[in-house]
Amino acid sequence: MKTISSVVEHYIKTKPFLLSALSQGIINLTSLARTMMPELEQELGKDIKHGALVMSLKRLSEDLDFRVNNRIIKVLKGIGEITVRSSLTDFTYAVSDTILSRQAELINSINANPDVFYTSSRCVNETNIVVSASMNNVVDRLFSDEKKIERNDNLASITVKLPKDNINTPGIYYYIFQRLAWEGITIVEVISTSYEFTILVQEDEVDLAFKVIKDLKQLIKT
Repeated sequence: MKTISSVVEHYIKTKPFLLSALSQGIINLTSLARTMMPELEQELGKDIKHGALVMSLKRLSEDLDFRVNNRIIKVLKGIGEITVRSSLTDFTYAVSDTILSRQAELINSINANPDVFYTSSRCVNETNIVVSASMNNVVDRLFSDEKKIERNDNLASITVKLPKDNINTPGIYYYIFQRLAWEGITIVEVISTSYEFTILVQEDEVDLAFKVIKDLKQLIKT
């Protein structure tokens, strides 16, 4: 049987931005209830009193504040090594029949120099290559016959090790990227594995981005 509480919780959980704002107590519950009411009344098939909806939202916000923030903060406090690299270039090429062989040649060149930063990702239509700027000429030469879509110079990377709990905790990346967005930091690229993620930012923003991520480990539930 559907109740006001259950439909309210479902409504909120399907809207991540609203969920975050509600859990942080930065949203007007009276106005939110008024906005939600038509949709919830249709789902329940009966009228809902505005006051009852506001009270349901209030109880939910207090519960979410515990369930959402504590799980996220537990993971963030477990953040491991944070590694920063500078002087990087981000290349984007169209996927082609020869792109993988060109990448293989690039990797062979990089293997001779362990200090070079390299990472790559491939989507349906594009391949992304991030390398130390010292390899720019090599990339330009090897990929001269490929269709270059984009090139970004003067970048820096921040690589973060996350605890294993991160893959079972919803909202981790949203929480981190939200904090970076609040500081006006533009993320050029995001590259991730199961327990690490790397962001690329402009070199003049890397110090602030590093501070934002490092400070996440100091979050204390109040």
